[in-house]
Amino acid sequence: MGADSAGDGGTGSSVVATLRSLFLGSLFRIVGTGVLAVVVAVGVAFAAGFLGVPAVNEFQNEFTGVNDETTTIGSTIEVTNPNPIGASFLGVSGEYAIAMNDLRMANGSTGAIAMPPGNSTIDLDTSLDNDRIPDWWVSHVRNDEQTTVNVNATVESDFLGRSVPVTQTRSIETDMLSSFNSTETRPVNSSSPLVSDPVLYVNETRAQWGEVTSERTGIVVDFYIYNPKDYAIPVSKLNYTIEMNDVRVGAGENTDEKILEPNSLTQVRTVTYIQNENLDDWWVTHVERNQRTDVVIDFAASVEVAGTELDIPLQGMTHRETIETDVFGTKDDTAPGNEAADETGSDDGGDEAGDGDDGTTTGEDTTTGEDTTTGEDTTTDDGGSTSNGDDSTTTDDGGVLPALDPQYARLG
Repeated sequence: MGADSAGDGGTGSSVVATLRSLFLGSLFRIVGTGVLAVVVAVGVAFAAGFLGVPAVNEFQNEFTGVNDETTTIGSTIEVTNPNPIGASFLGVSGEYAIAMNDLRMANGSTGAIAMPPGNSTIDLDTSLDNDRIPDWWVSHVRNDEQTTVNVNATVESDFLGRSVPVTQTRSIETDMLSSFNSTETRPVNSSSPLVSDPVLYVNETRAQWGEVTSERTGIVVDFYIYNPKDYAIPVSKLNYTIEMNDVRVGAGENTDEKILEPNSLTQVRTVTYIQNENLDDWWVTHVERNQRTDVVIDFAASVEVAGTELDIPLQGMTHRETIETDVFGTKDDTAPGNEAADETGSDDGGDEAGDGDDGTTTGEDTTTGEDTTTGEDTTTDDGGSTSNGDDSTTTDDGGVLPALDPQYARLG
């Protein structure tokens, strides 16, 4: 009997000793047991709803710096840790991505976040490579000068294998060309003793977007020019320059000769080009000026009068336009030079008002082919049409228009 009791006691002692050996027999086992216990406890707490994944409450972005290569985007992210203790043990990190018209423009990561319980704020700087600007510009023009900005922020826990994303969407619009469309009659003076001024009248101007490629952006410009003289005036060349915030983004000339018949109205078309490779330089000025750009397109013509070629700046035809953007909806509207801003936006995706006169785009993305002067058949005041091959000149009742009243000389 005593032996049996001793045997039973020996067996119990042996089991206890074995358990102690397995779980507490060494420092390594002790640590492993502790970690296992924590993992099990955390898993049970998460499954029971006592632990949660930290989430993004809200965030905002703004341009905080720019140089020749990169643009810095400063982001303030407000996060919430729903747990009663700090979340560092959950392996929490944040990811950030900014896209414009589905083009990835910038992305960043916070690394590990040791956030306390409740609300806290994370500051993050993200770099946008300015070389991405030409690609965005192409998408913006092809999309009728409209851009959708998507900002995605995600907080994730490696430990729990869960993530909480949040997306912010807004729209921006510009209107670069519509104000060029005018039916105002403007005189063209040569300031030369060889001919009395005005030498010509421009009765109407039109502009629309032309062919857009990755290398260049075409702008189709139509001048409706009235020649009040009793002799024809050849136009041998049309020059143009395009500047955005004093950055030369395009320049060229059209050397296809056009004949302005006497006492007649003629459509003269030229195609100007923005060289997209210059747009990253323009972007730097746009950000530096609080997302504001002054566009200036100048024209000059070479005409032949009395056997002499005259270079005439078309000063009255200079196109000036101001475009503004508010990419993230956080621009300070009271900043110097921004008094004319007329944009609104909201974090829930509200549209932003246009940057032109009415926030709409009038030009269409049409292909014009080569940089040559190509007329089109146009209608006379009384409904007639005169076509002269590729180049069309429209006249009224036999080609005589009142030279003293050029405002009545219009193409239908």
